[in-house]
Amino acid sequence: MEITRENILSVLGTIIEPDLKKDLVTLNLIEELSVNGNQIDLTVQIFNTALHAKKRMQEAIDFNLKRVFGETIEIHATIKGLPQDEKKAHRKILPEVKNIIAIASGKGGVGKSTITANLAGGLAKAGYKVGVIDADIYGPSMPTMFDVVKERPSMIDVDGKPMINPVMSYGLKILSIGFFTEADNAVVWRGPMAAKAMSQMFTDAYWGELDYLLIDLPPGTGDIHLSLVGLVPLDGVVIVSTPQEVALADARRGVNMFQMESINVPIVGIVENMAWFTPAELPENKYFLFGKNGAKDLAEKMNVPFLGHIPLVQSVREAGDVGRPAVFQENTPSSIAFEELVRTFVEQAKIVKKTSSLKVSEL
Repeated sequence: MEITRENILSVLGTIIEPDLKKDLVTLNLIEELSVNGNQIDLTVQIFNTALHAKKRMQEAIDFNLKRVFGETIEIHATIKGLPQDEKKAHRKILPEVKNIIAIASGKGGVGKSTITANLAGGLAKAGYKVGVIDADIYGPSMPTMFDVVKERPSMIDVDGKPMINPVMSYGLKILSIGFFTEADNAVVWRGPMAAKAMSQMFTDAYWGELDYLLIDLPPGTGDIHLSLVGLVPLDGVVIVSTPQEVALADARRGVNMFQMESINVPIVGIVENMAWFTPAELPENKYFLFGKNGAKDLAEKMNVPFLGHIPLVQSVREAGDVGRPAVFQENTPSSIAFEELVRTFVEQAKIVKKTSSLKVSEL
């Protein structure tokens, strides 16, 4: 068969985009296509930006084009992610969830899961319908923080389809990989296995109507993060950091990753955790163990919102260990700080949602 643009599009029209369930041509995912003799150059958009998803699409394109035009052709294919605004237009999963927000950190050990648990608890305390997905595959914390370590999700029939029913605690819906593994066993999975386990907590679970679904991500900027933004059109992301420079450097990389053109997830804001230490016997004293205002200054430099300071208080750690997040306490320094964080978060999430909606309407 002659190598022409029309014939190439005919072949590409047989390749199905796995997440959107239609072919590349029908979905208008061929961004660029040119032919120069025996060389084909093309750019294809796909829903899932994870490395394994891009590789599978590359292999499908190579196989189908060479099957029709012969093994001697040169194929230069660029696989890129679908813009976030277009992902929202294609959104099929979690249609009843109003806001899907990821909680991320570049560095481990900065208290990301603690912030997630208390933010979720504070939202529920304020009357919102909330769900939490513990996507920290290799170090799940939510079962401990919500005192549901021994719980297991049940199954529920939804329109004739069996689905996972999340565990309930303090009025929140929770799913974690920790519910499906033994507490003392290490989770030793390669990237694609971890990504599949995470995706099932979205696609195979019944979340129902929610105001907020918070996703506790693992630290870093790896394949799990790319799988997430490929699977779910996030409404925003919260970055957690301590004030020290080594954590700020990783937080900066986290912000930059989510602001990449191929990912383009709005930054709801940065939280400064462990902002200062206040001993119980000296409640008015503040000791800036990790530096002062580091995350706040980073937010200003990167022109993203600052959501607030959370102090390093022993009761926060103790509350997490016993499975009752500190935000449920009454009139303590930590609960007051978390309640203020919730208020600021809700305001910024609304601004981000409104801004995103305006951008979509301009397309």
